[in-house]
Amino acid sequence: MIARYSLPKMSAIWQDESKFSKFLEIEVLTCEAYAHFGKIPADAAKKIRAKAAFNAKRINALEEKTQHDVVAFVNCVGESLGPYAKYLHMGLTSSDLLDTTLSLQAHEACEILIEDTQKLLTVLARKARCYKDMVCIGRTHGIHAEPTTFGLKLALMYDETKRNLGRLQWEKEAVSVGKLSGAVGTYSNIDPRIEAYVCRKLKLRPAQVSTQIISRDIYAEFINVLALVGSSLEKFATEIRHLQRTEVLEVEEPFGKGQKGSSAMPHKRNPVICERICGLARILRANALVALENVNLWHERDISHSSAERVIFPDSTIALDYMITKFTEVIDGLVVYPENMLENVIRTKGLIFSQRLLLALMDKGLPRSQAYDLVQQQAMKSWKERLDFKRLVTENGDIANYLSSKEIESCFSINYYLRNINTIFRRLGI
Repeated sequence: MIARYSLPKMSAIWQDESKFSKFLEIEVLTCEAYAHFGKIPADAAKKIRAKAAFNAKRINALEEKTQHDVVAFVNCVGESLGPYAKYLHMGLTSSDLLDTTLSLQAHEACEILIEDTQKLLTVLARKARCYKDMVCIGRTHGIHAEPTTFGLKLALMYDETKRNLGRLQWEKEAVSVGKLSGAVGTYSNIDPRIEAYVCRKLKLRPAQVSTQIISRDIYAEFINVLALVGSSLEKFATEIRHLQRTEVLEVEEPFGKGQKGSSAMPHKRNPVICERICGLARILRANALVALENVNLWHERDISHSSAERVIFPDSTIALDYMITKFTEVIDGLVVYPENMLENVIRTKGLIFSQRLLLALMDKGLPRSQAYDLVQQQAMKSWKERLDFKRLVTENGDIANYLSSKEIESCFSINYYLRNINTIFRRLGI
């Protein structure tokens, strides 16, 4: 499913052509570094830069024989270099190519995800401003609580997305680590200056210390941040799904002309995009667990991480790219039903004002427990008998002993609950 819906720019990062191109650049830069430090002839480095080439089909054919992807790559490139092939891959080990390339790929993926997230932020800010004062009911435990606004719901999504943007920006730098330190990380057959030269050209920082590989905690953090961003999107999508339920129907994700909701029931308009986002978030979290399992490897390296990473890196980045893009489309095209929001606000016949009444009684000097019991008695009567809560309160003598009709009326004002919405929006800067 991810492959079917993946966006071309993100998918291209993980294709063989992209991977082998990065392999090649690392090899060529290594030769140039050797020439820079006088280890190989300068003319050889120039020839290698001009002639070095690969053919993905040829590499795959060689790999069938060698059963080793990097050996197949080096042999293929060597075929294009003639006598200069002897300078290729000197002092390097396979993971010098694999891990440095993985860091470059993760960095590029982060750039796309950052761009996606910035677009989502723009849409969330615009929609939050649009619906800032649109009253709706707040729910806790799925039960009507007190009034809020739909814009505030979107503002919360904006704030969380802004934190996720910061996490992605951090990860873009955190994962940008290169390594050309040889078989067990001791630089036994390669000068550390070669690594520094190549990493500088690639805009990576050399690993402070490595074994045959870059330590996997770095990549585990990256994959876990993707899972965290995905979990936020799942949270947002779940809100839309609940609000689209027939019994609620306060908002609805876009439903295109010609779109079908069900093969059996022509009336269905289902929140399928949001459901898809929720499903993919599970994959991201599962992949995050795999990345954590990859941290623990034997001694200086084993390859139990390698096969798993070839799945979790493309799948997680492609999935998250898709999720952010689709959720942006959902918010941008969201269908909003203000009249249903207001209908739901009054659905409980005024019960949502119970705390305001409780506090008003406490302001008159009643102990909290006594005030609570007075309000709850009338609230339960309203709930069970479907009676208007304000009328019950107004007619209750015990409450009337403490609150005038005017004071009771003020407890049922929507505006009281919304008086700080502008303050919140100013704090968010939207």
